[in-house]
Amino acid sequence: MSTLTHTVADSTTMLRRSLRHTLRYPASMVTSLAIPVLLLLLFVGVFGGALGAGIAHGGGYVDYIVPGILLVTVGYGASTTALAVNKDMAEGIIDRFRTMAIARSAVLTGHVLAATIRTMVSMALVIGVGLLMGFRPTSDPVRWLAATGVLLLLVLALTWLAVAIGLASPTAEGTTGFLLIVQVLPFVSSAFVTTESMTGPVRWFAHNEPFTPIIDTVRGLLMDTPVGGRGIVAVAWCAGLALAGYLWARAVFSRPPRP
Repeated sequence: MSTLTHTVADSTTMLRRSLRHTLRYPASMVTSLAIPVLLLLLFVGVFGGALGAGIAHGGGYVDYIVPGILLVTVGYGASTTALAVNKDMAEGIIDRFRTMAIARSAVLTGHVLAATIRTMVSMALVIGVGLLMGFRPTSDPVRWLAATGVLLLLVLALTWLAVAIGLASPTAEGTTGFLLIVQVLPFVSSAFVTTESMTGPVRWFAHNEPFTPIIDTVRGLLMDTPVGGRGIVAVAWCAGLALAGYLWARAVFSRPPRP
């Protein structure tokens, strides 16, 4: 068996393990599914009239907010992954895998692939609920594929960062900073209101933080509006974060086991 075949087989085994854990302990999966949907229902059904009135957008407020909720969904999925990896570290599972005759990259790859599947399912649910609430994307199949590609890049970026955080944190509490960033930062972006409606330093921060160009790009692709240079910025942020997370995770995984 070649090295590549061996790695693929081991990665598939680790993927099955992660998915079985999801099915065996569904609480975290239910949370990552339910919270984005609840936010969508809350902001459209309760705050939509007030917030949508100040947004110059071709469609209704639901058309504006769904791309932002998709990004929130990715953030909650990454939070689940960070906690799952940290649990494996705390219980010594990762240390055992390090001593086994398996491809070292397979352990991390299994977590990343499982997280990607879970998050894509969650995003499909959000889009389905959005359609029931009146979400009407006007893009063609090519732009849909492009939007899916950007979201997939974001999933990989935040998931690799989550894996690195989970490996590096000595306890579950150590992942709190990352969880706050990926769950709260989207609220200070163009996810729910335009950055132009914000004031002073908050507007500058929201306009320049990484989530805003990603949301704007996905929104433009789904609603068939111009994306411009924001698309390049979005892809650059996703690729840079993914590379940083991957290298960090590999470096932490290669360290000697904790005493």
